[in-house]
Amino acid sequence: MQTFKYLAVLMLAVGLAACSNNAPIAQASQETQTAGSLAPTGGTANDPSNTLIMELKTGKVTIQLRPDLAPKHVERIKTLASQGFYNGLKFHRVIPGFMAQTGDPQGTGAGGSSLPDLPAEFSGIPFERGTLGAARTTNPNSANSQFFICFTQAPNLNGEYTVFGKVVDGMQHVDQIAKGEPPPNPDTIIKMYLATAAP
Repeated sequence: MQTFKYLAVLMLAVGLAACSNNAPIAQASQETQTAGSLAPTGGTANDPSNTLIMELKTGKVTIQLRPDLAPKHVERIKTLASQGFYNGLKFHRVIPGFMAQTGDPQGTGAGGSSLPDLPAEFSGIPFERGTLGAARTTNPNSANSQFFICFTQAPNLNGEYTVFGKVVDGMQHVDQIAKGEPPPNPDTIIKMYLATAAP
């Protein structure tokens, strides 16, 4: 997969720089919200076929997927999770007060799956604590397998990145993921699978 260089992005009054090829290119606000305030709509709540379980070293994280917002992105992560693609992958970019990013088999931010890139599926849903977003390059239609989970509100990402799920339980485990770009000792996804395939 083509490797992209790091680029510096100037954000008004925010001042974040140095983002990887498949990374959100804006820094978050420091406001916080609970993941529980992000209740799903569109009939996806409590739907095991659209629920991912992500096992981290400190415990399980439950993610409710949103096919009503981003059907292609949801289908992609379900397909890859069913193949075991995410098992053992590193959180290669984890910024305190912003987000934790994973989904690259190379562990560098430059890789992805062998499947084609996805077209953007932007919506009016804001990026808040627990929101799952698709990482991409500066090309809106370049998301593949990488994703990030927001630690807090990230209004600068609204309408610029695809929202396709949210953490509904276990956000405290996401908070404990090792920080860094990359972390000196990165944490990994032990296993990630659909609730319908739970062991």
